[in-house]
Amino acid sequence: MEQFRTIPKNQVIMAFVATSIETTARFLGVSYDEVFRRMNRVGMIDNYILPNYEPLHSESREVLAERMVECLKHWEAKS
Repeated sequence: MEQFRTIPKNQVIMAFVATSIETTARFLGVSYDEVFRRMNRVGMIDNYILPNYEPLHSESREVLAERMVECLKHWEAKS
């Protein structure tokens, strides 16, 4: 019988965070590091992506990128 390996949810969520950053970087045409620094500086990872994992992970990559860019620009303008 084939066995499936279960990945802990926290690992799945962290992979989603990484994918969100990568998708946003590609959309903006900048490096992953730049987007990570910008998101981290305004608290977007801890205060937007992680708490909203459930609704965000069901979005297409295109919609996700648009939401991330919109949020990032809005949060940067406020800081």
